[in-house]
Amino acid sequence: MTIEPIRDLLHRPIRDLRISVTDRCNFRCIYCMPKEIFGDDFAFLPKDELLTVEEICTVARIFAAIGVKKIRITGGEPLLRRDLPEIVERLARIEGIEDMGLTTNGLLLQQYAQPLFDAGLRRLNISLDALDPKLFAYMNGRGIEPGMILDNIKQAKETGFQVKVNMVVQKGVNDQEILPMAAYFRQLGITLCFIEFMDVGNDNDWARSRVVTKREIYDRLSAWHELEPVEPNYYGEVAQRYRYKDGAAEVGFIASVSESFCSTCTRARLSSEGKFYTCLFASQGFDLRGLLRGGATDREILAAICNVWEKRKDRYSDERTEQRSLQRTKINMSYIGG
Repeated sequence: MTIEPIRDLLHRPIRDLRISVTDRCNFRCIYCMPKEIFGDDFAFLPKDELLTVEEICTVARIFAAIGVKKIRITGGEPLLRRDLPEIVERLARIEGIEDMGLTTNGLLLQQYAQPLFDAGLRRLNISLDALDPKLFAYMNGRGIEPGMILDNIKQAKETGFQVKVNMVVQKGVNDQEILPMAAYFRQLGITLCFIEFMDVGNDNDWARSRVVTKREIYDRLSAWHELEPVEPNYYGEVAQRYRYKDGAAEVGFIASVSESFCSTCTRARLSSEGKFYTCLFASQGFDLRGLLRGGATDREILAAICNVWEKRKDRYSDERTEQRSLQRTKINMSYIGG
């Protein structure tokens, strides 16, 4: 089942699907799931409300029929889902899917790296926001020190994964870690991606004054080691890529706040309970789980997805830039991934 690739109202195609497989996480990062709000008594989704393996793969196959080429598995923390290797193995077999990656905090990789590699996964984005033990322990809200994550990063690379590291940079919190992080991963030949602190969800106390912009980070790096730009791999690539001129490694920047990229956004998002979101900053999603469990055919689900995408006009980051601030209730990132 294939149809002509679809476009939204701003003529953007659909190419990427981000699938959240759980809303739970074993970290309580201050910019995502602060422990003051997501405490030990927080009510996460019951297991029967999460999409099953079969439902996830059905939806992914339908998205592939309308143009999706890339899948990224997210959470919450996706390694908390015990059937994740089965999900990966089945997604990897879907016709039309050319690339699949997974975003994780890396804590459980010692256990899951080999099973996921054997299932067909080849790319990992691992979150790490500081090398300083006390600072990282504070930022992840669980007292976990970076040594555990660094060991698992090395293991993942030895297993055969293409590894990238993501660092969310906040002014006055961990911006002093920019150069130490860059030096550490440059030595390992691992790409480090700097992410501007974003106003995702409603609970991370975001303020523009706490954003370290791509330009500021770039200036610090280029004063240390000369950088040169790298051409995008594909239309709609989120990260702006650079390499050190000596070829040691690459760095990337996700500049959603200072240099928004809404005009080329090709990403759809599927939440852990089966809602289809057309923007990371969306307030509402379309319920695909209801269709799946209500007996809808693949063609009926496909028609519903096309109807939503073809009416899409999201450009939140552009609007944030134009208006300086936006007051909007947004879905939490733990439901739809980053």
